[in-house]
This record gives sequence, C-alpha cells and structure tokens, in this order.
Amino acid sequence: MKDERGQAMDRRQFLSTVGAATVTALLPGAAFGQRAAGSYSNLLILVELKGGNDGLNTVVPYTDAAYYQLRPRLAIPREQVLQLDQASGFNPVLEPLMALWKQGELAVVQGVGYPGGNLSHFRSIEIWDTASRSNQYLSEGWLARVFSLSPPPSRFAADGVVVGSAEMGPFTGGRTRAVALANTEQFLRQARRAAPASDARNQALGHILKVERDIVQAAANLSGKHEFATSFPRSAFGNAIRTVAQVAASGGGVAAVKVSLGGFDTHSNQPATHARLLKDLAEGLVSLRSALEEIRRWDSTLVMTYAEFGRRPRENLSRGTDHGTANAHLVLGGRVRGGLYGPAPGLSRLDGDGNPPFAVDFRGLYATALERWWGLDAVRALGSRYAPLDFLKA
Repeated sequence: MKDERGQAMDRRQFLSTVGAATVTALLPGAAFGQRAAGSYSNLLILVELKGGNDGLNTVVPYTDAAYYQLRPRLAIPREQVLQLDQASGFNPVLEPLMALWKQGELAVVQGVGYPGGNLSHFRSIEIWDTASRSNQYLSEGWLARVFSLSPPPSRFAADGVVVGSAEMGPFTGGRTRAVALANTEQFLRQARRAAPASDARNQALGHILKVERDIVQAAANLSGKHEFATSFPRSAFGNAIRTVAQVAASGGGVAAVKVSLGGFDTHSNQPATHARLLKDLAEGLVSLRSALEEIRRWDSTLVMTYAEFGRRPRENLSRGTDHGTANAHLVLGGRVRGGLYGPAPGLSRLDGDGNPPFAVDFRGLYATALERWWGLDAVRALGSRYAPLDFLKA
C-alpha cells in the first residue's frame, strides 16, 4: 500500500495533469452535487483560434480588387482560391474542408465582430468569453452563466471540458462543473492513482479534498478507451481533437467542449505559419467529423470556431498582419445548413484604424446555439436580444 506521502504525491501529479484551473472552476458551491437537470442531448464544441486568425486569407474575397491592393505580398492568388461562390473562396490549404462544404455541412459566417472592437488580446478574448459589451466587465463566462441558469443533468460527468489548456474561457466562474485536461488517457491514469485522503482536519482542507473526489469521479465517467478507426493527424492539434473525440465517446456525458489551436498572432512572416495552422485546423476538423460519425454523434454535435479578433486588411512591413476586428468563422455539423452567411468584408469602407465594419454580432452565434441547439432562453443568458442565424436545420 502507498503511504500518505506517496498518495499526496499522486494527487498533486493528477491535479497538475488536469490543470490548476480545474480546481478553481470547481470550488464554488459544491459544484458536483445534485442539481436540477436541463436538456443537453446536443453537444457543442468550440474551437478557439488563439491569437486572432486572419479571416481574409481564410475566406478570400478573390473578386475584390481592394483585397489585392491592400495585400500585394500576402494575398492568395485568385487562381489558387477554392471557390465557394462567385466572390469568396477558401485558402487552398483548406481543401480537406471542401467535401463538407459540398455536402452542405459547413457554414461560413462572415463579418463577425462587435461594436467598439477592442484590439487587445486579453480584453477582446475576455469579451468573447463572457459575451459582454466592449465597455462591460463580467466575471462569469457565457457558458458558466448558461449552466448556472439551466444546469446540464447532474448525471453528466461534467458540464464542460477544456482540452489542451488550463484557460477555462467561457466556463470561467459561477457554479460550472468544468474539467481541464490535456489528454484523456493520461487524465484517467492519474485519476485512478489519485485516491483522496479519507478525512480532513479542517473545513478548508475538507472542501479541497471533496473537490479532488469530484474530479476523480468525473474522470471515472470520462472513459477514454474507445478504439476509433479514424486516423487523427499527427500534430498537437490532432492529438487534442482525438481527446475531444474520446470525451464525446464517453458514457459520462458532457454539454460543451472547448479546444484551442494557437499561433494565429501573425505579425510577421505570415504566409507559411498561417498555411500550416489552417492545414492543421482543416485536417483536425475532418478527423473530428469522421470520429463523430463513427459513434453516431455527428448529427447531434455543433462545432463553431471563434477568436478574439481578425487581422487588419492592409499587410504590414513584416509580411504579416496586425490586429483587426471583423472576422470569418466556421460552423460545422450534421444538422448545419451549409453556405455563406453575412456579407463579404467591406474593404472599401475601412475605419480610421484600417478595419472594415462588422456585420454579424458574435453573440448572434451564441444565441443560435442557445435557442436553436439547446432550446434555451438566450436573452436570459446573454442579457439582451441578439438575432440568431439560420445555419441550423429544424
């Protein structure tokens, strides 16, 4: 048998595996206790493009002369663009996504942003994570508020899971049962070794040990043992997507998953870096779709990308792009109504900072997920009415 010192070491190793933010997320109010259940048979997967993806070189306005004038070195040549319609097309490295596009399972939402766009990484992602106004500061993530108002079933292993990061993002605060993990199988191995101590000598320690027991229980329900036939990309993002698929395959249940792909802050030498990141994204999303189809969850899963902001239309002197505002985002799923949503970027109407106006408030994407995916009251969760988009089938 292990002595107390060895057991404590195992607990510390386990907690470092799942991420220190996990404990913070679980501390408020006995978060893993019995609660009233909501209805969350549909899974939401958020893919954060960390650093601010360049939407203009992702969804290329290949018929707009202003695009080529603003980006003499960075613009994607018209003949290389993968045509989506008569004015817009994908960066050629997104070719793996074209099958989804042709099957009508991929929507592209253009011009996504918010009034008073902030160009600070920290502040703008905080706005996205909390669904706040640009001049409003909220302590809870938007999904944390949603789950506090309409809790997922208590039988679920967790309300939310963050893969590959300790940043809880939209799950921050409230009474959210959120777990952060880098790798499902490692998480489970460490959980089995992290048997919490039986008794606590003071109330504070007792609460911490209860949190540990709750995490161990969550781990036991997040089975990472499904053998997929799908081949996942041999990349860090591919491994994260494999973990997401394992979470989706578990019998424990989870309402939402967040996974990140970092490196999009391309101020210099953008072409090679951006192409690699978009290729990773496309290959990861295609493998996720394959895995979800294997477990018959593609039709009950909605995948949405998001980022703190886009990039400025005019290239800089370092063959890169600086912080911008309006952006293009992807929405995927078996019940997605594919197509282009929102107007093409207004490159002839740049503001004083050189950014185009936004056309779709990002909280409209959240409202769509809340109202049409989960059947919840979006106004109550978001604090105001935001028009949902029509990219989901009935």
